[in-house]
Amino acid sequence: MTAHALHDCPAPAKLNLFLHVTGRRPDGYHLLQTAFQLIDRADTLHFTPRDDDRIRRVTDVPGVPEESDLTVRAARLLRAAAPDAAQRGVDIAIDKRLPMGGGLGGGSSDAATTLIALNHLWQAGLTRRELMALGLRLGADVPFFIFGRNAFAEGVGEELVAVDTPDRWFLVIEPGVQIPTAAIFGAKQLTRDTKPVRITDFSEAMDSSAGFGKNDLQVVASTLFPQVADALDWLGRHGEARMTGSGACVFRAFREEREVDDMLQAVPSRWKAWKARALREHPLAHLMRT
Repeated sequence: MTAHALHDCPAPAKLNLFLHVTGRRPDGYHLLQTAFQLIDRADTLHFTPRDDDRIRRVTDVPGVPEESDLTVRAARLLRAAAPDAAQRGVDIAIDKRLPMGGGLGGGSSDAATTLIALNHLWQAGLTRRELMALGLRLGADVPFFIFGRNAFAEGVGEELVAVDTPDRWFLVIEPGVQIPTAAIFGAKQLTRDTKPVRITDFSEAMDSSAGFGKNDLQVVASTLFPQVADALDWLGRHGEARMTGSGACVFRAFREEREVDDMLQAVPSRWKAWKARALREHPLAHLMRT
């Protein structure tokens, strides 16, 4: 007999409030410092247990074959790691709202939501830390979404410390281009020697209206993808604008929702733009064991 389904599971986006590249490891991975901010814009996933052991994605995602989809890979990884889930199967449906190649962590968040939901649905019994370790095998951002709190991150992004961030609104612009992360990190002009900061430097800056730090990937992305430079230029005329992750989305923070609504009306029609509110924790935090 199949267990109950889990529908309407959010996979929230993240913004990088700053992103510094502080070095590079011998294996080629870049050393980072960043602050991850959860927002209420999200993909939505639905999990329906099967009577057999098949793991299927039942929604077509253009450009992403089922076998390489992070949700399918996450489900298989969890099943292999949890003896109690050995013969379980599931149908995974995705309502895709977050753009691919946007720097919002959509694929990583989908994978994290899959691990969280199926750990609960299959009664696999893994702790949050065990799920984070599994998630790191899928991508550097996955552990953050399982961590479930806004965080100051170091290493390749997996060394996380919870931080409190202001209750703010964000205007996000999608410049209409997908940016492969590898193209940015592999660029010769990328600087990799930003001086490390302290978590207290970031926390103190959060109390001011000015932004903290910068995004070291922004200059490279703007050079390689003029659409990003155009969006940054337009949004930057009205206040501090910043790119998230390796791009392509750009954003600006606001204290009041009405300020975002006013600016949304002025965004040129060539771009898709939307507002989002800061979250304090992941919407599925209640499903996770410590």
